[in-house]
Amino acid sequence: MTGKEPLLGTLKACILAIKEGSSPCTDASLHLAPFCEILETILRKGIKQLVLGFKRRDYWHWLEQLPQQDTCSGVTPLSIMVEKASSCEKVLTAQGRGRYFLRLALNQKSLATAIQQLARSPKLLECYDPLVSVLGNEDFMEPFLSLMLVVSEMNFSLDLQNSSFLDESWLLPVCVTYETVPCRELGMVLRYLDGRIFVIEVLPESQAEVDEVVLVGDVIDEISGFSLRNAHNGQAGTVLQKLKGKPLSFRIIRWKWHDGGMYRPLLPYLKVLREKVPSFQLQQEHRHKEEKEERCLQGGRLLYNLRYLGQANVGKYGGKEVLDEGIPTVLEQHLCPREVLFDVKETEVFIQEKTSSKVLFQYPYPEISCVGRRLDSNNLFAFCVAVSPGTPEHSTFDCLVFESNSENECEEIIKRIAAGFKHTEWFV
Repeated sequence: MTGKEPLLGTLKACILAIKEGSSPCTDASLHLAPFCEILETILRKGIKQLVLGFKRRDYWHWLEQLPQQDTCSGVTPLSIMVEKASSCEKVLTAQGRGRYFLRLALNQKSLATAIQQLARSPKLLECYDPLVSVLGNEDFMEPFLSLMLVVSEMNFSLDLQNSSFLDESWLLPVCVTYETVPCRELGMVLRYLDGRIFVIEVLPESQAEVDEVVLVGDVIDEISGFSLRNAHNGQAGTVLQKLKGKPLSFRIIRWKWHDGGMYRPLLPYLKVLREKVPSFQLQQEHRHKEEKEERCLQGGRLLYNLRYLGQANVGKYGGKEVLDEGIPTVLEQHLCPREVLFDVKETEVFIQEKTSSKVLFQYPYPEISCVGRRLDSNNLFAFCVAVSPGTPEHSTFDCLVFESNSENECEEIIKRIAAGFKHTEWFV
């Protein structure tokens, strides 16, 4: 008959690419998904579809029949793999079960065994059209089986728990485990969508925020071994109620992929979420991590990296009310911001220029009359200091304005300064 089958050449190239990489091959390998896709294309090529069938035939439909074709009685490694794929709660379709079986067979070096069993089963081979298929054509089956024998000598270490998106894609998500202690509330707001459970909010100061594992947009895949694939409304709460008082282990599917971008199979879900929950926004980093990254250590102290925007004299009254006028007055000067290191010490506020370490300001708390921010400027704060603290009856006050990196950081600095001078206000 026949000439070459291009798919076999492509499959061989994919196998060589994996062999040239590190061993064992893991889900992080860039060559794994292309190999699985071409393997699946070969397994599907030429499958005969039933004329009056209501469901489309796929390679899983002959895979699940392999144990019945085995002349050996009793349980075999192949029958165990088929049973595991049949009973996996994280896949719902023939496509998903077939893909789970292939990943399991790669881990167990048993892919060639399944193909050899198929070759010995004439009844199952009838599923393939010999004119267009690879598996139904003797000339192509032999080199294909040889390649599968090569694959069965290779080492794979694939995460079989990471299976909840096999129904949709060979591209698998990043998964993490979140273990936490028993508590009344974790602080995660959940939304059920098409059988998946999305985290749409992590409450401030909650256990989930403190633990710094879960991000808004992530999917809860398991709770302590209970699969939540195809979950119905309230199912996560039911599982948590059963585990009340026990340590919890969550398997989390990240909305972010390895490259830092969005995991593509989640796009349709996230689009619907944004329509149903207008306030929903993907969380890039944990809040505390973002704040810590904006600080640095100097002499064992944690300093704030801020921008000094300038100062303005606000007259003879230094109460907090003047900040509403003092901050806009400074901003209207349009001065070039200066990068500074801001240290809230036990007895004073100490401010240095970041590039030169030159001391710009050093104010003991008794010289600070007020500190605060405007409600319309979340990242800006200011404090007022006496120009001539030695002669308070003749002194005026300067308002110094700084820009922080987040609203939380801004609030933290204000509270620390206020604690230093115990909300002292100067009235002249």
